Amino acid sequence: MWPKHLNSMHWLLVGMLVLFHAGCDNSNQSSSKSFPSKSISIICPWGEGGGTDRLSRFMASQLEKDLGVPVVVRNKKGGRGAVGHSFGANASPDGHTITMGTFELSTMHWMKISELSYQNFRPLAQLNADPAAIMVRSDSEIKSIQQLLEMIKNPEGQSKLKFSGTSTGGAWDLARAGWLLSAGLPVDSVIWVPTDGSKESILKLLGGHVDVICCSLPEVDANLKSGDLISLGVMAKERLSAYPDIPTLNEMGYDWSAVGWRGLLLPLETPQEIVESLSAAVKKITDSQEFADYMAKNKFATAIKFGEEFKTFLQIQDQLWKTPVEKAGL
Repeated sequence: MWPKHLNSMHWLLVGMLVLFHAGCDNSNQSSSKSFPSKSISIICPWGEGGGTDRLSRFMASQLEKDLGVPVVVRNKKGGRGAVGHSFGANASPDGHTITMGTFELSTMHWMKISELSYQNFRPLAQLNADPAAIMVRSDSEIKSIQQLLEMIKNPEGQSKLKFSGTSTGGAWDLARAGWLLSAGLPVDSVIWVPTDGSKESILKLLGGHVDVICCSLPEVDANLKSGDLISLGVMAKERLSAYPDIPTLNEMGYDWSAVGWRGLLLPLETPQEIVESLSAAVKKITDSQEFADYMAKNKFATAIKFGEEFKTFLQIQDQLWKTPVEKAGL
């Protein structure tokens, strides 16, 4: 039997431990209920002024109104998107750091750029999915996808056609690689001319330095309206409401679609209560007319998915790009 003074000490320690754990539980509940307790950061893995940055800043301004705390965009560029995505994945899981995830999260681990994948995040909400499209100059002899493929298959002794759109291994490079594979052609059937992005690629196409570019339709909207460029087809299941006259590759018989997506992601261990709070705030934004007007003005294709539905989309995207990356030798 314990001596009386030790027995009392024993129970005192037990009581202190019970109170400690109760305090921890209350602290966790309090932190969830008091969210947000400070300013929120949206991590943009790309530079200022681009589409991802613009969408990040719009969402920041809207969340700030709803949540009542400052919401700032922090551009963490570099490593083909790996720097920003990694920063967001490793942030404290308290809801105060949100990552504007992009397409590259679906490919960077296949390309050995980073070990990151969708599994390192808790998906919050997909906002956007812009399909890739094929563009040529309006004075090009290439007038259709079928004609383009025939030229690729039968170059008649001429040099291979030159394609561009982004860096090697970027979203639009992999989109055209997947399309060629779906048409039964090797990835190196054309020459890929890498650039820093679609803006530089458009200039190369207009200047006659490349024959074809692959990028999203919003990126060439002004050139399409001016008549300098035409689109031969879009890599989507259905025609886009903003571009109803542009056919899909799917309706031409090519089972291939490719989108550059954007969506909000949270650190993996973010508590459910905080996820629900942010989901409600984001849903209020995506249901608003202001969001619809912003997306329409910027020609961003809206694609709204929350939670598990967004996670399923990311799982599909993750597997979709494995073969194109491998076949392209990336």
